[in-house]
Amino acid sequence: MLAILTSPLSNAQDKNLDELLSRTSQEVSTFVEQFSEVKCTEHVLQEKLGENNKVERKAESTFDYLVILTNTGCELSLDESRVAVHEIALRNHKKEVAPLLVSNGFATLFLIFHPYYSGSFQFAAIGSDVIEGKRLAKIHFDHIPNTKSVAALAVRGREYPLELSGTAWIDPKTGAIAKIDAGVDRGIEDIGMKSMRSEVEYVPVRFGQQLSPYWFPQQATVEVETPRQHWRNTHTFFDYQKFSVSTEEQITNK
Repeated sequence: MLAILTSPLSNAQDKNLDELLSRTSQEVSTFVEQFSEVKCTEHVLQEKLGENNKVERKAESTFDYLVILTNTGCELSLDESRVAVHEIALRNHKKEVAPLLVSNGFATLFLIFHPYYSGSFQFAAIGSDVIEGKRLAKIHFDHIPNTKSVAALAVRGREYPLELSGTAWIDPKTGAIAKIDAGVDRGIEDIGMKSMRSEVEYVPVRFGQQLSPYWFPQQATVEVETPRQHWRNTHTFFDYQKFSVSTEEQITNK
C-alpha cells in the first residue's frame, strides 16, 4: 500500500497561506467599496518601442479618473471612467500612423484576490521580500483554465480572456496588497502576441484624520510584444480625493 504523508510543517504552511488569503480577500472586498468612492488624476504615457527598447513614438494624456462599481449580487463589475484633461502626441513623422496601444483596467488587478474571482486562481506562498523597510509575503497566483478571468485582450472587436499568472506582495498582518506583477505565459500566440506583462504598485493614502490608510494604485506599467511590434504604457495615479455619489434604480412597467 502506498501511503502519502503530510508533514506538520506543510500543514502549518497551508494554514498560514489560507489565513493570509482570507485576510487579503476581506481587505480587497472592503477596498472595492473604497475605490469606488474616490477620484484621482491619471497620467498615461504610451510608447512604441523599437530595437534595444528605443522609443520610436509616444503620446501623453491626463484624465480625471474614477471607478464605477456595479454589484448585482451574482456579478461584480468595476468600470473605469476617464475624462480627458490634456493630451500631447509626439511623433517622429507628420503623416498619419497606426494608433498606439490602449490599456485599461490594470489598476484593478487586485480583483484576483476578491471572493468573486479568487476561485479562478491557484495560490502558493513563495517566501517574502523586504520592500521599503517592510517584510511582505510573496504569493504566486495562476489562473485556472476555463474559469472567470479578471482581464481580456480586445482584438478587432473581439475579447479574449487572459490566463494571468504572477506574484503579489502582501502585508501579512493586514492583507493589504503592495504590488502585483502579472503576465500571460500561454494561449496568446494564436491571437498574435509574444508576451504581455504588467506591474502595479500601490501606496497608502489617508483622508483627513483617518488612522488606517487605504492602499490605492500609484503606477501601472503594461508591456506587450507581438512578432513585429513592442509597446509600453505607463499609468500614474495621484491626487486622490473622496467624493460621494447617490444612485437610484427605477423599474418601468411596460
